[in-house]
Amino acid sequence: MKTAGIDGCRAGWLAVTFDDNQPYYKILRSDDELAEILESFERIFIDMPIGLEDENYTRECDELLRKRLGAEYAPSVFSPPIRPALDAPSYAEANMQSFEYTEKKLTLQAWNITPKIKTLDRLLREKEQLQNILLESHPELIFMNLNGGMIYQKKNTKKGLRHRLDLIMNHEEIAAEFFREIKELYRRNEIEEDDIVDAMALALAAKQSVVKGVKTIPENPTKDSMGLEKAIHYV
Repeated sequence: MKTAGIDGCRAGWLAVTFDDNQPYYKILRSDDELAEILESFERIFIDMPIGLEDENYTRECDELLRKRLGAEYAPSVFSPPIRPALDAPSYAEANMQSFEYTEKKLTLQAWNITPKIKTLDRLLREKEQLQNILLESHPELIFMNLNGGMIYQKKNTKKGLRHRLDLIMNHEEIAAEFFREIKELYRRNEIEEDDIVDAMALALAAKQSVVKGVKTIPENPTKDSMGLEKAIHYV
């Protein structure tokens, strides 16, 4: 099974695969490049909300993930826009839509990635076969499981970032080379260091899932009004 991990970045997306026959990474700068990658693999873990609520501010999977990560790391999980706010032309209008349905405003963090959520939503609805390939995941949950059920410092610290890279290198030595090359080839305003380790963690988890299987939060996820699953996937 061909597997990969994808994380959003300022340049667009960073895709990584640790498949034994051809490990590589690629920066995806357009929707067409993203669509091509999505159709090139059989399982992809991605750090981006997929299934959306229509009227509830927070998805069940996000609530459960915050509890799993603990209070210190819960802020790394944010609530995506509700579906009625997805097509809002501005942050102000998205806020109005969110408040009308949920009595809560959309965070700026959620609004900043709304274009990427919208792109994935469109691709998944246009090409239903991708719904079995593209699985929403979360890097901090992956790192927690790689570290025996705990997280070692936050990844915005040098120690935290290095520890996460070491966790990946314990399974994929080439991760060190990928990290170094991407840092050298791309500017920080295109790809941050944490984007690199997150994409590699997602790639590692996707690869491991072939043998270990895929688990979900919640265990029995529901689908949204467009038929997209609302779940966090992990191994």
